Amino acid sequence: MADRHYAEAIQQVSLAMFRKNFFGVYHGSISARIDTGIFLINKREAMFDAIASDSLIELDSNRVDYRWNQASLDAPIHEEIYQKIPQAKYIAYTMPPYITAYTLSHERFVPQDYFGDRILGEMAIVDPKPFSDWYDRAPGMIADYFKTHSDYLMLIRGYGVYAYDRDLIEMAKRIALLENSARLLTLNGNC
Repeated sequence: MADRHYAEAIQQVSLAMFRKNFFGVYHGSISARIDTGIFLINKREAMFDAIASDSLIELDSNRVDYRWNQASLDAPIHEEIYQKIPQAKYIAYTMPPYITAYTLSHERFVPQDYFGDRILGEMAIVDPKPFSDWYDRAPGMIADYFKTHSDYLMLIRGYGVYAYDRDLIEMAKRIALLENSARLLTLNGNC
């Protein structure tokens, strides 16, 4: 029954995030830690506006299990974060357009609006180059970033945003706040 609770929560948040253009049609990932070493994540072909229980798959650390072949390409990244960050209960990889565009030409994100400044503050933008082997390096690099920084968000140049939290709604709020702050900067001509 616990898995159903996580699936329903992911379903609701995923739809909201899809409607805000944080997920693409088949682009992005979202997961929930079920137990030590076990997490629920979207499948590769999941449509984020229609996540259902059959769009999610439960994984453990046994990578020879056939389920890893059906899981999101981001599953190794999520697994590494869960292993290195004990307080991570939920993880999402999103590509909100305004903040992703902002990362292309800046070294740091400095929100100018009240809520962005007070809640998020200034954040580094990590350059993943070269892209050619990014998915080989990403699990360790992203998990290590979270381990060495107190941020719940990681801004990755030209790639998007990784986020984690103990609360799914709080994680979604942070991503929304980040995207809104970047949108305001763009509308103000600061991008």
